[in-house]
Amino acid sequence: MQDLTALSPYQIRQLCRSGEFASNTSGLAPGFVQANMAIIPAAYAADFLQFCHFNPKPCPLLGMAARPGAVALPALAQDLDIRTDLPRYRIFRHGELVDEVTDLTTVWRDDLVTFLIGCSFSFEEALLADGLEIRNITEQVNVPMYRTNLACQSARVFSGNMVVSMRPMKPADAIRAIQICSRFPQVHGAPVHFGDPAAIGIRDINQPDYGDAVTIKPGEVPVFWACGVTPQVAIANAKLDFCISHAPGHMLVTDLTNSKLAVL
Repeated sequence: MQDLTALSPYQIRQLCRSGEFASNTSGLAPGFVQANMAIIPAAYAADFLQFCHFNPKPCPLLGMAARPGAVALPALAQDLDIRTDLPRYRIFRHGELVDEVTDLTTVWRDDLVTFLIGCSFSFEEALLADGLEIRNITEQVNVPMYRTNLACQSARVFSGNMVVSMRPMKPADAIRAIQICSRFPQVHGAPVHFGDPAAIGIRDINQPDYGDAVTIKPGEVPVFWACGVTPQVAIANAKLDFCISHAPGHMLVTDLTNSKLAVL
């Protein structure tokens, strides 16, 4: 199998489009921004936009489609077709997950509006560059993600609690991660919690709600970042008749560079 980490964002999107790649994107396209995705009917787009503005940590908005039905977002990626260029999608009807697919062309509607939201995969590069280990990359699995008791601010039909992603670190490394990630507010910024999982409503750290469990070594603490799966929970709670998201960990790889998102 070819070395996917050597491929450009455009090449990765083309592999998704052809159906040759349908796995999680953690560690791919070093240097480039990855994005969570939510696609909802235009009638609810203004409310969802407000939800993102109210909750910038879990929902840092990178961009949205210029009009309902648009499948391209040229400011974020060249030759993009949002219906085919992610590895895997989830389809919801009335708040229930009904299917997981690799192509949306047969279910696409002209009233759908695409939102792209910053992803924690983008700041992993900065952590790695500083010598910090990212356990999900080391173990070649999807990052573990958990539902919490941290409430988001509601916006009309959209409400719910925050979802977080977790990376275990030694306490000193956790402090360093806070310093590094504070420079990247458009991709979730600094962690929202580290230490006792129960303090944010997580019952079993070894049983993530999304993604895969990773090893937590002696002397390490779990470090939690706001996660872009949060809007999926809000959309599910809204029980819209139809909406689409990325499958957790299966992001859109954009042409934006991580360095352009850093706040100096």
